[in-house]
This record gives sequence, structure tokens and C-alpha cells, in this order.
Amino acid sequence: MERIAHQPFGPRYEPLSNGSVTDKVLPEMAHLVSSYWSQFPAMDPIWYKILSTYLFTIGILAWIGNGTVIYIFGTTKSLRTPANLLVINLAISDFGMMVMNTPMMGTNLYFETWVWGPLMCDVYAGLGSAFGCSSIWSMCMVALDRYNVIVKGMSGQPMTIKLAIFKIIFIWAMSGIWTLAPLFGWSRYVPEGNLTSCGIDYLNHDINPMSYLILYTVFVYIMPLFLICYSYWFIIAAVSAHEKAMREQAKKMNVKSLRSSEDADKSAEGKLAKVALVTISLWFMAWTPYTVINCIGLFGYEGLTPLNTVWGACFAKSATVYNPIVYATSHPKYRIALKEKCPCCVFGKVDDGRTTASEGQSQASETETKA
Repeated sequence: MERIAHQPFGPRYEPLSNGSVTDKVLPEMAHLVSSYWSQFPAMDPIWYKILSTYLFTIGILAWIGNGTVIYIFGTTKSLRTPANLLVINLAISDFGMMVMNTPMMGTNLYFETWVWGPLMCDVYAGLGSAFGCSSIWSMCMVALDRYNVIVKGMSGQPMTIKLAIFKIIFIWAMSGIWTLAPLFGWSRYVPEGNLTSCGIDYLNHDINPMSYLILYTVFVYIMPLFLICYSYWFIIAAVSAHEKAMREQAKKMNVKSLRSSEDADKSAEGKLAKVALVTISLWFMAWTPYTVINCIGLFGYEGLTPLNTVWGACFAKSATVYNPIVYATSHPKYRIALKEKCPCCVFGKVDDGRTTASEGQSQASETETKA
């Protein structure tokens, strides 16, 4: 394993005779690479090009999408509410992940191995873990806030600036604990898959790394997922009950509806059901493959390859593209502000909610007059 010196740009390597995916590993990274990966042949160069294109695409979309969310929510007075601080924190987490990780992984894909050294492996994996944990728990806090407002209503604790800041501090404290632990000896960060990214060591079956990964999975995957599902389950139930009550009231008043239309796509029930379904589905889509990969490695089952592990890491990063679409663009006031400041970014009709309310009041008034 020798590196050819005096190359004009970046490292170049003398491939070994066995053609393993580990052939291009830098000497200073060799002690971090599991022997498990040495059994796999080098990946076809076309996969590196495909992965680079995919990473570049989601990186650009995430930078633009989350940057726009931060700008709109930060510069629009009507959107600077305590609850929206959680949305801004979510956008900052997603933006930070792609700003820090995309250039580094892109460089590694070009050279087909990790070229940044052990220190930057820790930095890359640590920041990825921190921003990922922050994003997941920010989504969880947004779901709990909606649960508090819609399900509990007036009996719920109102969101204040102090409470929002406290939740954000909790989010980053949770992220900090799980990020820093491997740097202080509880597990470690290592190159994974095709060795172009770094993550938690899930192939080491000693009690130290196994205990970390099990608890990490519980607190950074299972628990927030449970809380998100719990919140939206009761949100949909509450909205469905409210819609049913409105339909019954409309029937008593001898009107078709207290709303302007019975179109399910435009009703509050339909909107929230779609938001819940899309949110949970995309969350599963983005993070479950990577979690499954970690669990497979954790329990010693073979089947992991350099290709499927690197795609798992890339799919997890794609959550940074989904979140601004699902959360921010479902906010009516956000769409209004976005249309004012960046009209080309808004598609479809922007409804401020006033028209529907006015028409509903008009129908009710007409009914009362006839009565």
C-alpha cells in the first residue's frame, strides 16, 4: 500500500493486487478501517460519479431550501413567533449539515477514499451526528407543539419565547451529548462503507461501542419517532372530531357546510392528515435505511456492502431537502411572505385564510336571516 508522491493535485495511490475497496486507504487512516471491508472489491467508478451527482443535487436543494426558510422566517415580523423558532432551528440544523458535509464527502468521492485524515473524520461524523440529532428532535418538538395547540387547546401550556429557547437548548444539549461521547472514548468515529464518509463504529462488537449504539438508537431514533407518531395520531383524531361536529352543526342550520367547500384537500382535516402522513413517511424514508444498516452491523449479521452503506448515509442526508418543504411550505403565512419576497418560489394559489372564513360567515348569516 504505497502512495505515489509529488502529484500535482491530491493523493494518488498504487493499487494492490487484490483490488479491494480498502486499497486506497491512507496510511494514517488504516487503523480506523475495519477489516470487514477488505473482503469487498473496489466499487465501479461509475458509482462514485452517480453518488457525487446525487450529493451535489441534494446539497444545492438543501442550501437553497433551508437558506430561504431561515431568511423568510428571520426577516418577516409576523413569522417571528415562539413556535417558529423551532422551525428556524430545524432549518439551521439541516443547512449546517449540508454545508459542512457535502464538500467533504464530495472531495472523498472524487478521490474514492477518505483523504481528510483522522481529525476531520471525527469532525465530519461529529457534526453530521449533531445536526442530524438536532433535526430529528426539532421535528419532534414541532410535532409536540402542534399537539399542544390542537389537541389540548386552551388547557395547554402556551408557547413563549423562554419555553422555545429552553426547548432549543434541550435539543442542542441532547445533540452535544451524543456527538461528544465518541470523542471521549464511548465508541468512536470511523470510515464506513466505501470509505468516503465517517460515522459511528457499528462493526465493533465490544460492549463499549455496542452500548453506545443501542442507546443512541433509542434516544435519537425510536424515542423521537414515537413522540412524532403519538402527536400526529391525536392531532388527526382531534381534527376529525372537530370536522364531524362542524358538519353536524351545519346540518342543524340547514346549510351544506359552514365552510365554503367540502373539498377534503382544502379542509383542515385533509391538510393535517397529509402533513402527518408526509412527515412521518419521509422521516422513515430518510433515516430508517441508515438505522437498519447500523443495527445489522451491531448484531453481527453479514450483508452490508460498501455500496448499500454509502447509499444509506446519502438517504439520511436527503431529509434536509424534505423538511423545509413539509414544514415551512405548509405554513400559510410563510407562503404569503415567500410570495412577497420571492414570487418565483411559490407555486399555486396562496390562501391567506380570509376568503374561506368570510364565505363561511356569509353562509351562516344568510341562514340566520332566512330563519
